[in-house]
Amino acid sequence: METRMLGADLQVSAIGLGCMGMSDFYGTSNEGEAIDVIRYALDRGVNFLDTADMYGPFTNEKLVGKAIQGRRDKVILATKFGNERNPDGSWVGINGKPEYVKKACDASLQRLGVDHIDLYYQHRVDTTVPIEDTIGAMADLVQAGKVRYLGMSEAAPGTIRRAHKVHPITALQTEYSLWTRDPEKEILDTVRELGIGFVAYSPLGRGFLTGRWSKPEDLPADDWRRKQPRFQGENFYQNLKIVEAVKAIADARGVKPGQVALAWVLAQGQDIVPIPGTKHQQYLEENIAAVDIVLSKGEIDQLSEAIPPGSTAGNRYPDMSTVNR
Repeated sequence: METRMLGADLQVSAIGLGCMGMSDFYGTSNEGEAIDVIRYALDRGVNFLDTADMYGPFTNEKLVGKAIQGRRDKVILATKFGNERNPDGSWVGINGKPEYVKKACDASLQRLGVDHIDLYYQHRVDTTVPIEDTIGAMADLVQAGKVRYLGMSEAAPGTIRRAHKVHPITALQTEYSLWTRDPEKEILDTVRELGIGFVAYSPLGRGFLTGRWSKPEDLPADDWRRKQPRFQGENFYQNLKIVEAVKAIADARGVKPGQVALAWVLAQGQDIVPIPGTKHQQYLEENIAAVDIVLSKGEIDQLSEAIPPGSTAGNRYPDMSTVNR
């Protein structure tokens, strides 16, 4: 497995493994199978695992903790705080209060069964708390040895700059893929200027770019994606045109559409690390193989032109007010 650098000195596998869907949001899951997938990923050199306290809620961190028992030295472990949920899954709100930051970190450490977190993200920006206060509390965790590196998620350029002045930010995690090219406007320029790595979540468009579905009803009835604008009604069918553009390259290559979509993200810069999520070994294998697919300039241009920024039908979330803050 190739490696890439996040920030100045955090080396991770060229792709990571998003663990959210193993516990929440994407239909039913099986803990035993999910643990097997995580361990298989580690065996294949995928050492960058991504979770959050809100996934489950709380159960995903426990699952990841079980999976990495005895293998902590092989893992770059990332988790997040800030999207506060109750144990029953109900939504509390975004919380960036310093006292909550430290409480959340201690709880995550306990669930994960580790003595430190490699990369600790603020999951969403709390606009009611100065970012300097939130990052200051996170910096205290670094001083205490509980966290090695700091990250942010879905933060706006100005917020990133203010945060970076308080303590170096190693990575920004934001959605980025062929159907979500928003970071190209300002975000990528900002993090590159500051020497911050970029972690691309949902690099497969929450699975849409794999070409697995032809109609909304193909998704499980309890799948959270059914509630997202891009997966609904006419938006869904309009977005199938994006998949066709990806399939054209994939068919010519003799590979899977999802592999082409991942290869495109990987080609956008050595400072970008995609973290596709899966709970199936078959799809993990496909994702890992994408690292070896090097798209030509012509193929990259063909994809970029066929799927320009803003061409996707529907917003990423029903409520976009919590992103880019």
